[in-house]
Amino acid sequence: MPKKKALIITGNLVQDHEFIYPFYRLLEDGFEVDTCINEGKEVMGILGTKIPPNKDAKIKLIDDCMVEDYDILIIPGGVKSMEKVRQNKKIIEFISKFDKADKTIGCICSGAQLLISAKVVNNRKISGYYSMIDDLINAGAKYEDKPSVIDKNIITTAHYKDLGPWMGSVLKVFYSKK
Repeated sequence: MPKKKALIITGNLVQDHEFIYPFYRLLEDGFEVDTCINEGKEVMGILGTKIPPNKDAKIKLIDDCMVEDYDILIIPGGVKSMEKVRQNKKIIEFISKFDKADKTIGCICSGAQLLISAKVVNNRKISGYYSMIDDLINAGAKYEDKPSVIDKNIITTAHYKDLGPWMGSVLKVFYSKK
């Protein structure tokens, strides 16, 4: 049986909870987890955690990542992180291709900025941090504020308080495609 693989895309000042919970939850479920860090090296979360927190974690640049190598893409938030990460056109292109391949995408909080930039929210149910409601609606999304919002292959949540239900939905969507 082929190894399940996940990729988490992030950058400096990511919201620590939003990286750490899915990172370890995916490992717990048997996934090999790579971290694509915009800066290409270990960074700090907004609360001071080293990202990635596991010294054995694989750090990659987006140039080293191919859509076909991954089953799940996770986009944690952290507004200061996302405003920089979304400027990396290769990351935005990767997200768009991941969506076109109908692979599972889990996105938290201000990570929705990357979904907007990747132009994958139009006419889809999407959640994101409350300060982005207008941005999501203006990009064509149907905004929903629920612990877990599922629209085909994209699963979103507005806040890390809902990481449990959200991550449960991410895995449920992934396994339903198998």
